[in-house]
Parts: sequence; structure tokens; C-alpha cells
Amino acid sequence: MLTGDLVRPRLRQRDGQLRILLLDSNRQQLHTATDLIALSQQYVDQSQSAWNTALEKYEGDRLDYIVIRGLAKVLSDAATFTPIETPIAPDELRRRLFELGPVFAAPDLFHPHTRTDMLATTADELEIAPQDLERTLFADRSAEYLLTDAGQEWTAETLIARYNLELSRAALYWSDRMDVDIYDTFKEFWRYLKLFKLMFWATPIDGGGYHVEMDGPISPFVQSTTRYGRQFAAFLPALFLCEKWSMEASTRPPQFDKKLRYSLDNSSTLSSHFGHGGEFDSKMEANFAAEFHAKFGDERGQWILTREDEVILLGDTVMIPDFAFTHKKDGRRALIEIVGFWHPEYLRRKIKKVRAANRSDLILLVYEGVNLTAEKLRDVPAEMLYFKKKPVLKDVLALVEQVAK
Repeated sequence: MLTGDLVRPRLRQRDGQLRILLLDSNRQQLHTATDLIALSQQYVDQSQSAWNTALEKYEGDRLDYIVIRGLAKVLSDAATFTPIETPIAPDELRRRLFELGPVFAAPDLFHPHTRTDMLATTADELEIAPQDLERTLFADRSAEYLLTDAGQEWTAETLIARYNLELSRAALYWSDRMDVDIYDTFKEFWRYLKLFKLMFWATPIDGGGYHVEMDGPISPFVQSTTRYGRQFAAFLPALFLCEKWSMEASTRPPQFDKKLRYSLDNSSTLSSHFGHGGEFDSKMEANFAAEFHAKFGDERGQWILTREDEVILLGDTVMIPDFAFTHKKDGRRALIEIVGFWHPEYLRRKIKKVRAANRSDLILLVYEGVNLTAEKLRDVPAEMLYFKKKPVLKDVLALVEQVAK
């Protein structure tokens, strides 16, 4: 992620709004991005210090050095720098050499042995070539790591797009609050919310969406500001996976004397590098949906099957049932959760959520092999339907008719 010194020069304010100077894909910027991508490829298998020196030389006395450094930071973050293999641990080698006392390039009365002499003597003792010993001395420092992989297959356009995303992310370093309205892609949204361990409170809103309030890194409720700030900023690309959404954050970058509003919505040209999860979490779920659509899909049945279209809010967590059945005429709905092949701890958390949800319109389709007997689920406030190999649709729909609201 971009550091504050690479972000602050690109921030502006107008009428209480934070504005970010995103990079245009004009001819000059495309040329710069292309040069930097080519440069990174040239320095594969060379040290990080060599790469940094090449960047300084390329930058020269150009006035757009902030942009150059920002683009280079994106490339560096995506690249892999690997420690070199050494015949002896670098810290052990330094200990042995430093115990011999100070040495200099040229001998004198009090220091008759030069640095070269000491290295040669130690190399003989360890049976290591002198040049390998020199290379080993500080091999555990990041500057000596080798650029082993330049990262994804960058183009000038994708590099500029990622740079703009990183600028927008970084504006949240100094935020105390973010409010988001989302209307789709709920599971992806909450998956990343959980991944980055953000504090939130959610409420339903008109249009079938949810309003989510999140505490920012400078909120009085947050203690680990730096770590949480990085997680808070890192979360932003999750929004771009949704089709309909809006976001407003309160933020105060250091160069401004008041809080500013930072707003984005689904009309933004920014794009996400986060991946979408698969359409289904398991083959069992995929087969269930496929069989329903084959037997009752289109105009053949009274029910419409949808995937993960409702969020059950449970305080600081959520439950998103696998499927929902909606009646075509009267709009009644029933929720379906398939309890299949899962780890015991996962099952424990799932049942805990079912209890907390307390929904009489929820049906658990329980695979007999997970050893969740009716006795174990006696106090679970949901309807249960057990199956041996796969759920029987006729039985599922009969139960849907009973519980749907």
C-alpha cells in the first residue's frame, strides 16, 4: 500500500469534500508506466538495492517524482523479493567477524590487519569463497533480497488503475467512520469485512439492501490505530465487487484542519483486484440448485430459488442462508441452509448462528453423515430435514409450504 508521503500531495479539498487527484491515462503517464514496468523486468534476479538505485536514476530531476515513486511502490508491493541462500547464517557471520575487533581498509600500527585480511582468514576457516562471504555478511537485510518475481503481467493501463485504487484506499488511513449502503453481493461483502476484522453495525434499508456503519482507524473506539488503519483501507476494493452501492467516509488527512467527506459509489471508475468467490460453496449446493431448476425452474413451479439474497443480522456478525424460496404469486419466503461436509468447529459456529437468528422460516437440510442428530438439534429454532445422499426436492418444497412467510 502507498505510504502517507506518496498520498498527501495528491489530496485536495473542496466544499468540505475530499478530492483525490487520480492519474489520467494520458500519453505521458502511459509512457512513464510502461518504462517502469520494463525496468522492473530488467531487474529480475537482482537485488532490491539495485532496483531502488535504478528507480532513483530513472526519476532524475523530474517534477512528477511523486507519481513515479507511487507507481514504483505499486510494482514493488506486487513483486516478490527473496532472501538469498547463504552457507552460514548472516547474523552468525557478523558475530564472528565483529568479535575480531575493528578493521580498516589500510593497516596501521594498532590495526595491522585490514578488512580484506580478516575476511580472507574467516573465509578459510569456514571453507567459504571470500566473495561468498562478502555476499553473506548482510544477506538478511531486505536491500540484499533478490527480485525473483515481478508480479502480475502488468500493462500501463492496469498499473495506473491500481495506482489510483491505492490512492483511494490510502485516503482512509485518517478516517474515523465509514457508512456504506449495499444492495447485492452480500456474501462477498461480509466475507471481506470479516477477513479484515473490521468493527461494524448493520441495519436493513429500503430496496432490499443494508446500511453498514464501520469505525475507522482514528475512531475513539479503535486502539490499534496503525494496524487497523491498514486493514480499514485495504477493505475498500471489496465495495467494487458490488453492482449497486454507495460509500461516505469521514476523514481528516494531516494537511487539513477539519474533517472532510470522502464519497464513492458504483459510478466510480475504480476497479477491484479482489476475486469473486465461486457461485456455490460446495458441489452439494450446486447440485441442489441444478436439480431444482431442471425440475421446477422457469414456469413449471410456484417457487423461485435464489442464492444468498438475504442477510440475517446478528449483532457483530451475520448469517447468510444458502438459498431462499420465494413464492411467485404471494411473495412468501423460506430460507434454506444446507449442513453438509464440514469441520466440527464450523458446524458448532453454524448452529450457534441458527440459534441466534431464531427464524421460524429457516429450514436446515442436514446430511446424516455430519452426526448432527435430532437430539443435538432439539433446541434449534428451525425446521430440520435430514437426507442420506441428497435433499429430496419434493420433501423440501412441502416443508417450504409450511414455514414460508
